[in-house]
Amino acid sequence: MKACFMGLGYIGLPTAIIAAKNGIEVNGVDVNPIVVEKTNAGELHIIEPGLGELLKEVVSTGALVATTTPEECDAYFMVVPTPFKGNHQPDTSFVEAATRTVLPLLKEGDLYVIESTSPIGTTEAMADIIYSERPELKGKIYIAYCPERVLPGNVIYELVQNDRVIGGIDEASTEKAIAFYAQFVKGQLHRTNARTAEMCKLTENSSRDVQIAFANELSLICDRAGINVWELIALANKHPRVNILQPGCGVGGHCIAVDPYFITSAYPEESQIIATAREINNYKADWCAEKVENAMLKFELENHRKPVVAMMGIAFKPDIDDLRESPAKYIATKVMQKCNNASILVVEPNVSEHNVFNLTDYNEAYEIADIVVFLTAHTPFKSLEKREDKVILDFCGIFR
Repeated sequence: MKACFMGLGYIGLPTAIIAAKNGIEVNGVDVNPIVVEKTNAGELHIIEPGLGELLKEVVSTGALVATTTPEECDAYFMVVPTPFKGNHQPDTSFVEAATRTVLPLLKEGDLYVIESTSPIGTTEAMADIIYSERPELKGKIYIAYCPERVLPGNVIYELVQNDRVIGGIDEASTEKAIAFYAQFVKGQLHRTNARTAEMCKLTENSSRDVQIAFANELSLICDRAGINVWELIALANKHPRVNILQPGCGVGGHCIAVDPYFITSAYPEESQIIATAREINNYKADWCAEKVENAMLKFELENHRKPVVAMMGIAFKPDIDDLRESPAKYIATKVMQKCNNASILVVEPNVSEHNVFNLTDYNEAYEIADIVVFLTAHTPFKSLEKREDKVILDFCGIFR
């Protein structure tokens, strides 16, 4: 079998590598020629532990070949971004573009799968496009939806071990997709229909968003009440049926910060809790930025000079290089725009350079800063000793 993966990003590339490692001939496709060039050279363009060695192996054996345009295959997987447009409306244009790109290559017996997080009905909509352009294929190819469920930093293990939900537009499509994933997934493969599979992915991430919103709301209340939120949550979690998550400076990434809008935009009257959770998590970032600005103003009034401020971490979660929808990056940007004459050091140990921020080493920034703002709980930050001579705003629990 030969499989085509449309998109070699944080999910597409690892999935393509794992498939190739398990005896599947893989054509990895990306519109970015730099990504294609690096992939064919056996070089990762993302940070993911252990993946680099696997990439070199599958490239050296010819099991994985990257191109900018797809080749004829037996199975096609759409693993492209699904961001949102203005007013938080989901944008499926990348899925549609990828689908139209493989349309001329489709033949009887082929498998077409969407892995991209998508609004309910997207798989059916893509099937309609395929059949309208290639009516001779109706009933002769297999179309399904199968979302990923991986945690950045543990992708190799979770792509293989996690259960998967697979929903076809008909039973034959579901079975065909299950047969493919069974080649490398050791977790259980759960059968359903396409719409339920789409909603399942959105539900998983919306549930997480609501849980995080509860923790973030607690942090706002505790700040007003003069209570250590970290201690409070640790004590509350001693209850055998309570498991409160940890608060942060918001919610980021291409999943939890985005997917709930796919539900709220389509079902605004019904999704009250989901919509409120999004508002709370978005507000938390603005609240953090205001806290930083107030601390800077207070320092200047007391010391008669502007402070040096270290913004520690701009990735959306610890120990990764992914800045998509990052509340930490948003906070750093907002503070810099509001206080343009201040000396602000931006730290991100997982990124070597950035086209907007001049990045500073975390040890150097911590040493010279008057105000230290912990935005992302990267592991290296936890080796720093808390110092009384600095104003520390710890939004992610480094010194909890």
